[in-house]
Amino acid sequence: MKRLFLTFTLIAVLAGVFSLPALAQEQQEIPVRIDGLKVTFDVQPVIRNGRTLVPFRAIAEALNVKVNWDSTTQTVSAEDGKTTIRLQIGNKIAYRNQSTIILEVPPQFLNGRTLIPLRFFSEAFNCKVEWNSSNNEVMITSPHKDMTVAGFYALGDSNTSSWTNLFGKAYPEHTLGNTDVVNELALGWYAVDAEGNLLTRSRTGWQRPSGWESVLSAAGGYGIRTEMVVHEVNRESMLNKLLENDEAVKHAVEGITAEAAQYYSGVNLNLEGLGLSETGEQLMQVQNSFTRLAAQLAESLHSRGLTLTLTIHAPNSAYKGYDYTALGRAADIIIIMAYDYGAK
Repeated sequence: MKRLFLTFTLIAVLAGVFSLPALAQEQQEIPVRIDGLKVTFDVQPVIRNGRTLVPFRAIAEALNVKVNWDSTTQTVSAEDGKTTIRLQIGNKIAYRNQSTIILEVPPQFLNGRTLIPLRFFSEAFNCKVEWNSSNNEVMITSPHKDMTVAGFYALGDSNTSSWTNLFGKAYPEHTLGNTDVVNELALGWYAVDAEGNLLTRSRTGWQRPSGWESVLSAAGGYGIRTEMVVHEVNRESMLNKLLENDEAVKHAVEGITAEAAQYYSGVNLNLEGLGLSETGEQLMQVQNSFTRLAAQLAESLHSRGLTLTLTIHAPNSAYKGYDYTALGRAADIIIIMAYDYGAK
């Protein structure tokens, strides 16, 4: 009986020993979610004196906050254009703009990362911080931000016109309608051909209708910004032919810029269908050629004080002819056509 008792005791002790690392690892993981999305950390958050400390750069970038590290003074700082905060390793005194704040736990180093108090940092940038006890995780809700609403607009006949939807009355009368929720209009009235000619009637049915001037006048009266949409699809490889012709590209840039400078605040370039069948080197050439067009057009528009918006396919579409990183550097705004696309 004694030997049996000792055997059970040894088993219990060994079970406890082997479960300790797993338990410790489980306790170390403190999930943090910002607006419902989990933040990924290369060094896990820790709790010190009842306060959660998180890697500084990871949480700042998740909140779209610009960060800086001064190794000489061991100081971290962050700013979002309105708020600036500054903390120092081991120092309980922190700064938000010009105000001094005493921290309960100072920033510290852990495994090569700077950890800072999560609640202080988040609330400094007007976020709401809550502890979800049911899931044992930190929930951060970022403040609401102003959103620009662009309405894609075409003026057709009395049965299909979106005039009434926007201005609240039948064309050409107008009231406030929905103009208070729309910041700008993307006016689908233009196209281009393979020679770079700017057209007011496209093969797809987009056209600049009679009475288009009244749309610009009414929109301006309600403070709505307007962009001319240049729309075309790559039917019969027409766009490929355009992009491969340097003179045609130059002609298109000049024609689009001249029209935009006369009537609009900017251009919305919507060239669809690039990169459907190309692969490898050919696909890269298509991407580079469209990026060159976008960059040349952006430079031309910017010289006139105008903007460039690109409306392009979602990255998970079948059309791979768009280098999103390079286009992001050229354009002022990119609108992703994400409708009808499922996650892949």
